[in-house]
Amino acid sequence: MTATMAPAIRSIEAPEAAIRRFAHLVRTGEVDEPLGEMRLGIDLGTANIVVSVVDAGNRPVAGGWVHSTVVRDGVVVDWLGATTAVRRLKEDVERRLGHRFTAASVSIPPGISEGDIKVFRNVAGAAGLDTAEVVDEPVAAARTLGITDGCVIDIGHGTTGVSILDDGEVVLSVDEATGGHHMSLVLAGAYRIDYDEAEAMKKDPARRDDVVGVIRPTLEKMASIAAAALAGRDVPMVYLVGGSSSFPNAPDVFASRLGRPVVRPIEPLFVTPLGIPMKEVGDDRG
Repeated sequence: MTATMAPAIRSIEAPEAAIRRFAHLVRTGEVDEPLGEMRLGIDLGTANIVVSVVDAGNRPVAGGWVHSTVVRDGVVVDWLGATTAVRRLKEDVERRLGHRFTAASVSIPPGISEGDIKVFRNVAGAAGLDTAEVVDEPVAAARTLGITDGCVIDIGHGTTGVSILDDGEVVLSVDEATGGHHMSLVLAGAYRIDYDEAEAMKKDPARRDDVVGVIRPTLEKMASIAAAALAGRDVPMVYLVGGSSSFPNAPDVFASRLGRPVVRPIEPLFVTPLGIPMKEVGDDRG
Protein backbone atom coordinates (compact mmCIF):
# COMPACT_ATOMS: atom_id res chain seq x y z
CA MET A 1 0.00 0.00 0.00
CA THR A 2 1.31 3.43 -0.92
CA ALA A 3 1.55 5.95 1.88
CA THR A 4 1.10 9.57 0.81
CA MET A 5 2.36 12.30 3.09
CA ALA A 6 3.10 15.95 2.54
CA PRO A 7 6.04 17.43 4.43
CA ALA A 8 5.00 19.75 7.23
CA ILE A 9 7.90 22.13 6.54
CA ARG A 10 10.29 22.75 3.67
CA SER A 11 12.50 25.18 5.54
CA ILE A 12 14.17 24.36 8.84
CA GLU A 13 15.42 27.84 9.66
CA ALA A 14 13.67 28.05 13.05
CA PRO A 15 14.62 24.53 14.19
CA GLU A 16 18.11 25.10 12.81
CA ALA A 17 18.66 28.02 15.17
CA ALA A 18 17.71 25.90 18.17
CA ILE A 19 19.91 23.01 17.01
CA ARG A 20 22.88 25.35 16.56
CA ARG A 21 22.35 26.83 20.01
CA PHE A 22 22.11 23.40 21.62
CA ALA A 23 25.30 22.29 19.90
CA HIS A 24 27.04 25.39 21.24
CA LEU A 25 25.79 24.75 24.78
CA VAL A 26 26.98 21.14 24.69
CA ARG A 27 30.44 22.00 23.36
CA THR A 28 31.09 24.96 25.64
CA GLY A 29 29.28 23.96 28.84
CA GLU A 30 27.41 27.26 28.85
CA VAL A 31 23.80 27.48 30.06
CA ASP A 32 20.91 29.73 29.08
CA GLU A 33 18.33 31.18 31.44
CA PRO A 34 15.29 28.88 31.39
CA LEU A 35 11.75 30.18 31.01
CA GLY A 36 9.52 27.92 33.07
CA GLU A 37 10.00 24.30 34.01
CA MET A 38 13.07 22.45 32.72
CA ARG A 39 13.02 18.90 31.35
CA LEU A 40 15.92 16.47 30.91
CA GLY A 41 16.56 14.04 28.06
CA ILE A 42 19.02 11.15 27.74
CA ASP A 43 20.34 9.80 24.43
CA LEU A 44 22.32 6.56 24.78
CA GLY A 45 23.96 6.44 21.37
CA THR A 46 26.40 4.01 19.84
CA ALA A 47 29.23 6.55 19.78
CA ASN A 48 28.11 9.21 22.26
CA ILE A 49 25.90 9.69 25.30
CA VAL A 50 24.19 13.09 25.20
CA VAL A 51 22.00 14.75 27.81
CA SER A 52 19.78 17.68 26.89
CA VAL A 53 17.78 20.19 28.89
CA VAL A 54 14.95 22.31 27.48
CA ASP A 55 12.62 24.79 29.16
CA ALA A 56 8.83 25.10 29.05
CA GLY A 57 9.01 26.61 25.57
CA ASN A 58 11.21 23.76 24.26
CA ARG A 59 14.20 26.09 24.09
CA PRO A 60 17.57 24.45 24.77
CA VAL A 61 19.15 25.65 28.01
CA ALA A 62 21.96 23.15 28.66
CA GLY A 63 23.54 19.92 27.53
CA GLY A 64 26.48 17.62 27.93
CA TRP A 65 28.08 14.68 26.18
CA VAL A 66 30.75 12.04 26.42
CA HIS A 67 32.17 9.62 23.87
CA SER A 68 30.97 6.14 24.74
CA THR A 69 30.59 2.63 23.34
CA VAL A 70 28.08 1.35 25.91
CA VAL A 71 25.42 0.62 23.26
CA ARG A 72 25.75 -1.72 20.31
CA ASP A 73 22.97 -2.48 17.82
CA GLY A 74 20.40 -0.90 20.13
CA VAL A 75 21.46 -2.95 23.15
CA VAL A 76 23.24 -1.70 26.29
CA VAL A 77 26.41 -3.83 26.41
CA ASP A 78 28.19 -2.02 29.26
CA TRP A 79 25.81 -1.48 32.18
CA LEU A 80 28.33 0.06 34.54
CA GLY A 81 29.73 2.35 31.85
CA ALA A 82 26.24 3.52 30.85
CA THR A 83 25.01 4.24 34.37
CA THR A 84 28.25 5.93 35.41
CA ALA A 85 28.27 8.19 32.35
CA VAL A 86 24.60 9.17 32.70
CA ARG A 87 24.99 9.91 36.41
CA ARG A 88 28.04 12.10 35.82
CA LEU A 89 26.41 13.99 32.97
CA LYS A 90 23.24 14.53 35.02
CA GLU A 91 25.21 15.81 38.00
CA ASP A 92 27.21 18.12 35.76
CA VAL A 93 24.17 19.82 34.21
CA GLU A 94 22.54 20.01 37.65
CA ARG A 95 25.60 21.80 39.00
CA ARG A 96 25.69 24.25 36.10
CA LEU A 97 21.96 24.97 36.27
CA GLY A 98 21.61 24.91 40.05
CA HIS A 99 18.66 22.56 39.67
CA ARG A 100 18.07 18.93 40.65
CA PHE A 101 16.29 16.61 38.20
CA THR A 102 14.21 13.67 39.41
CA ALA A 103 13.01 12.41 36.03
CA ALA A 104 14.16 12.27 32.41
CA SER A 105 12.90 11.25 29.00
CA VAL A 106 14.90 8.45 27.41
CA SER A 107 15.29 7.75 23.70
CA ILE A 108 15.32 4.25 22.20
CA PRO A 109 16.08 2.91 18.73
CA PRO A 110 12.77 2.00 17.08
CA GLY A 111 11.85 -1.65 16.99
CA ILE A 112 13.87 -2.90 19.98
CA SER A 113 12.37 -5.45 22.38
CA GLU A 114 10.45 -4.65 25.55
CA GLY A 115 13.31 -6.19 27.52
CA ASP A 116 15.83 -3.84 25.96
CA ILE A 117 13.53 -0.87 26.55
CA LYS A 118 13.44 -1.83 30.22
CA VAL A 119 17.25 -1.75 30.30
CA PHE A 120 17.26 1.81 28.94
CA ARG A 121 14.78 2.76 31.66
CA ASN A 122 16.90 1.05 34.28
CA VAL A 123 19.99 3.02 33.24
CA ALA A 124 18.11 6.22 34.04
CA GLY A 125 16.86 4.69 37.27
CA ALA A 126 20.38 3.78 38.36
CA ALA A 127 21.30 7.45 37.87
CA GLY A 128 18.50 8.45 40.26
CA LEU A 129 15.95 9.36 37.60
CA ASP A 130 12.38 8.24 37.00
CA THR A 131 11.49 7.78 33.33
CA ALA A 132 9.15 10.57 32.25
CA GLU A 133 8.79 9.23 28.70
CA VAL A 134 10.32 6.69 26.36
CA VAL A 135 10.78 8.30 22.93
CA ASP A 136 11.60 6.60 19.63
CA GLU A 137 14.71 8.28 18.20
CA PRO A 138 13.03 9.31 14.90
CA VAL A 139 10.14 10.83 16.86
CA ALA A 140 12.65 12.86 18.87
CA ALA A 141 14.30 14.06 15.66
CA ALA A 142 10.92 14.98 14.21
CA ARG A 143 10.07 17.03 17.30
CA THR A 144 13.24 19.06 16.88
CA LEU A 145 12.55 19.59 13.18
CA GLY A 146 8.93 20.55 13.81
CA ILE A 147 7.43 17.82 11.64
CA THR A 148 4.87 15.08 12.21
CA ASP A 149 4.97 13.40 8.79
CA GLY A 150 7.77 12.36 6.46
CA CYS A 151 10.93 10.30 6.47
CA VAL A 152 13.80 10.62 8.94
CA ILE A 153 17.08 8.94 8.02
CA ASP A 154 19.43 8.65 10.98
CA ILE A 155 23.03 7.75 10.16
CA GLY A 156 24.63 6.65 13.38
CA HIS A 157 27.96 5.07 14.21
CA GLY A 158 26.76 1.52 13.72
CA THR A 159 23.64 1.63 11.57
CA THR A 160 21.54 3.54 9.07
CA GLY A 161 17.98 3.90 10.32
CA VAL A 162 15.11 4.82 8.03
CA SER A 163 11.82 5.75 9.68
CA ILE A 164 8.55 6.96 8.19
CA LEU A 165 6.28 9.00 10.42
CA ASP A 166 2.56 9.54 10.00
CA ASP A 167 0.91 12.01 12.37
CA GLY A 168 3.85 11.76 14.75
CA GLU A 169 3.86 7.95 14.90
CA VAL A 170 6.53 5.66 13.43
CA VAL A 171 4.74 3.51 10.83
CA LEU A 172 7.83 1.95 9.25
CA SER A 173 11.34 1.49 10.61
CA VAL A 174 14.33 -0.14 8.94
CA ASP A 175 17.73 -0.30 10.62
CA GLU A 176 20.72 -1.85 8.85
CA ALA A 177 24.36 -2.21 9.82
CA THR A 178 26.09 0.48 7.80
CA GLY A 179 27.22 3.61 9.63
CA GLY A 180 30.14 5.75 10.70
CA HIS A 181 31.98 2.68 11.98
CA HIS A 182 32.04 1.30 8.45
CA MET A 183 33.33 4.61 7.09
CA SER A 184 36.26 4.34 9.48
CA LEU A 185 36.96 0.76 8.38
CA VAL A 186 37.05 1.88 4.74
CA LEU A 187 39.39 4.76 5.57
CA ALA A 188 41.68 2.46 7.54
CA GLY A 189 41.93 0.11 4.58
CA ALA A 190 42.41 2.83 1.98
CA TYR A 191 45.15 4.64 3.90
CA ARG A 192 46.62 1.55 5.61
CA ILE A 193 46.24 3.03 9.07
CA ASP A 194 44.75 1.57 12.25
CA TYR A 195 41.12 2.06 13.21
CA ASP A 196 41.68 4.78 15.81
CA GLU A 197 43.73 6.81 13.32
CA ALA A 198 40.95 6.41 10.77
CA GLU A 199 38.36 7.61 13.31
CA ALA A 200 40.47 10.70 14.04
CA MET A 201 40.97 11.33 10.34
CA LYS A 202 37.22 11.06 9.69
CA LYS A 203 36.49 13.70 12.34
CA ASP A 204 39.30 16.11 11.37
CA PRO A 205 37.92 19.05 9.34
CA ALA A 206 41.39 19.60 7.85
CA ARG A 207 41.24 16.11 6.30
CA ARG A 208 37.71 16.43 4.95
CA ASP A 209 38.80 16.53 1.30
CA ASP A 210 40.81 13.33 1.82
CA VAL A 211 37.83 11.60 3.38
CA VAL A 212 34.77 12.41 1.28
CA GLY A 213 35.84 10.60 -1.86
CA VAL A 214 36.88 7.44 -0.03
CA ILE A 215 33.67 7.16 1.99
CA ARG A 216 31.31 7.98 -0.91
CA PRO A 217 30.61 4.31 -1.71
CA THR A 218 29.63 3.80 1.93
CA LEU A 219 27.24 6.75 1.73
CA GLU A 220 25.81 5.29 -1.48
CA LYS A 221 25.22 1.98 0.33
CA MET A 222 23.34 3.90 3.03
CA ALA A 223 21.29 5.66 0.36
CA SER A 224 20.47 2.28 -1.18
CA ILE A 225 19.18 1.08 2.21
CA ALA A 226 16.92 4.13 2.33
CA ALA A 227 15.77 3.67 -1.27
CA ALA A 228 14.73 0.08 -0.55
CA ALA A 229 12.80 1.17 2.54
CA LEU A 230 11.00 3.93 0.65
CA ALA A 231 10.14 1.83 -2.43
CA GLY A 232 6.48 2.26 -3.33
CA ARG A 233 5.94 5.05 -0.80
CA ASP A 234 5.19 8.63 -1.74
CA VAL A 235 7.30 10.52 0.79
CA PRO A 236 8.16 13.85 -0.84
CA MET A 237 10.64 15.12 1.76
CA VAL A 238 13.49 13.37 3.56
CA TYR A 239 15.28 14.64 6.67
CA LEU A 240 18.85 13.48 7.21
CA VAL A 241 20.22 13.42 10.78
CA GLY A 242 22.94 11.71 12.81
CA GLY A 243 26.60 12.53 13.22
CA SER A 244 27.74 10.38 10.32
CA SER A 245 25.59 12.42 7.91
CA SER A 246 27.72 15.52 8.51
CA PHE A 247 29.90 15.14 5.41
CA PRO A 248 29.24 17.85 2.83
CA ASN A 249 28.37 15.41 0.04
CA ALA A 250 25.88 13.34 2.08
CA PRO A 251 22.67 15.23 1.14
CA ASP A 252 23.52 15.14 -2.58
CA VAL A 253 24.33 11.41 -2.47
CA PHE A 254 20.98 10.65 -0.81
CA ALA A 255 18.98 13.07 -2.99
CA SER A 256 20.43 11.56 -6.15
CA ARG A 257 19.66 8.00 -5.09
CA LEU A 258 16.22 8.73 -3.64
CA GLY A 259 15.01 11.21 -6.27
CA ARG A 260 13.62 13.42 -3.47
CA PRO A 261 14.71 16.62 -1.75
CA VAL A 262 16.91 15.92 1.27
CA VAL A 263 17.13 18.39 4.16
CA ARG A 264 20.00 18.13 6.63
CA PRO A 265 20.69 20.55 9.49
CA ILE A 266 24.20 21.95 9.89
CA GLU A 267 24.56 20.12 13.23
CA PRO A 268 22.92 16.74 12.48
CA LEU A 269 24.47 15.00 15.50
CA PHE A 270 22.40 17.08 17.91
CA VAL A 271 18.96 16.83 16.28
CA THR A 272 17.75 13.68 18.04
CA PRO A 273 19.14 14.48 21.54
CA LEU A 274 17.51 17.92 21.53
CA GLY A 275 14.07 16.51 20.75
CA ILE A 276 14.03 13.87 23.50
CA PRO A 277 12.81 16.13 26.37
CA MET A 278 10.69 18.37 24.14
CA LYS A 279 7.04 18.66 25.04
CA GLU A 280 4.59 18.18 22.22
CA VAL A 281 1.58 20.43 21.78
CA GLY A 282 -1.18 19.04 23.97
CA ASP A 283 1.29 17.05 26.06
CA ASP A 284 0.59 17.48 29.75
CA ARG A 285 3.87 16.06 31.04
CA GLY A 286 4.84 17.84 34.23
